[in-house]
Amino acid sequence: MMAREHIDNLTALLGAGGLLTDRADMAGYEKGARYDSGRAAFVARPASVEAVSDVVGYCARHAIPLVPQSGNTGLVASSTPDDSGTEGVLSLERLRSTFDLDVDNRSLRVDAGFRLSEINARLEAHGLFFPIDLGADPMAGGMVATNTGGARFLRFGDVRRNTLGLKVVLGDETGTIIDLGAGLRKDNTGVDWKQHFIGTSGAFGVVTECTFNLERLPQQTATAYLVPRAPEHVTALLNAMEEQLGTYLSAFEGMSGAAITRTLAHVEALRNPFPGGAVPDYVILAEVSRSWPRRESEQPLEAVLEEVLSEVWSHSDEPLADAFMGPPQEMWALRHALSEGVKSAGYVVGLDLSFARGGVMPFRARMSEMLAKEFPDVEVCDFGHVGDGGVHFNLVVPREADGSVDTARVDALRERVISMSVEQHGASFSAEHGLGRRNQHFYDRYTPEKLRLMAAQLKQAVAPASIGAARLG
Repeated sequence: MMAREHIDNLTALLGAGGLLTDRADMAGYEKGARYDSGRAAFVARPASVEAVSDVVGYCARHAIPLVPQSGNTGLVASSTPDDSGTEGVLSLERLRSTFDLDVDNRSLRVDAGFRLSEINARLEAHGLFFPIDLGADPMAGGMVATNTGGARFLRFGDVRRNTLGLKVVLGDETGTIIDLGAGLRKDNTGVDWKQHFIGTSGAFGVVTECTFNLERLPQQTATAYLVPRAPEHVTALLNAMEEQLGTYLSAFEGMSGAAITRTLAHVEALRNPFPGGAVPDYVILAEVSRSWPRRESEQPLEAVLEEVLSEVWSHSDEPLADAFMGPPQEMWALRHALSEGVKSAGYVVGLDLSFARGGVMPFRARMSEMLAKEFPDVEVCDFGHVGDGGVHFNLVVPREADGSVDTARVDALRERVISMSVEQHGASFSAEHGLGRRNQHFYDRYTPEKLRLMAAQLKQAVAPASIGAARLG
């Protein structure tokens, strides 16, 4: 139990409502988006960067571990406390004062507590958006801490590519506030320090404010479901689409038939779009877009996509077995529902993997064969961003009659898949979910010793306190 003195001092720093200690009040902060949960010593809810600095500095001076928490939508136990009851949660949900749009610079300076949905809702009237497309609804600070990617990475890149500046509170005894960048797109005056806080899950400090690059909101969009002739034709299909469409191609999302089937069965609002209701083994959702309204002399984007698909159909290697176009909102509704649909099927072991683009489908084939032999009751319900080499390799494990699962077997399954993907296929074990307790031992195993030493030295220099669920170094 946390000493009363610390609770009183933190309450004084944060004011009324700023510190939670009641178990019922803290429950929502202790449990993650899926299965991870812990026990917090307290939940600190600062409402300004100065208050964040006060809390971080105090906890650093008194050796109190802190876990920064943003939208708490992650799946790798990076934003929840462990079960020791000694870690405090630092929630960023009240950091919501700054929302400064610079239309001329096409940038937004925003506090870490704003959710992605609200950011884009506010920007829509200006014809702009922050081009990160996710099924979840994270906050700005968490997107930076985990370097979120999303379904339109192929066109717009990840959060790292779209971050122009940050304000950060370092994990040191004074809670040092540093301002990194002023919305510049080019600045070669030294080390690009903001990059050290992107994708490192809060281990070096707490992101309190972000300056994001914005893009023009698409004014024309067309979508199609593509059925490859066989899984090995997916990469050829991607190359053909890019060759014909260039930067018009904004998404190339893979969806397994198993994931689609589970989702259609679970989400009643979805309509089965496939002829005769027969779900193919694998489907690609392709999107093309333009950021300007259609001109009179310009071919409609639907016609452009239809013409390209006709050309791809006639390729000598015949990569395409079937294709049909449909309303973008309806087609994306299925893609965005996949996570919820798969979760309804049983206990999900969610693995976020990244390969060289041509490596996704060979990995799927080999892994499906291995699982059928070694874990025959496990169902592969994968989907993901195959256009950039990413795949959410979800494995559905049936529950016991009492609703429990064999945790040792789940750990063995996770170990088997990740070791094969990294060691034999050159994959990353965390494409865009960041680091957390769930994959800490994979970081320790697969990160070269010299790089871990460099990370430890950097952390000692800027954040010697125990901050963040991930242990870099």
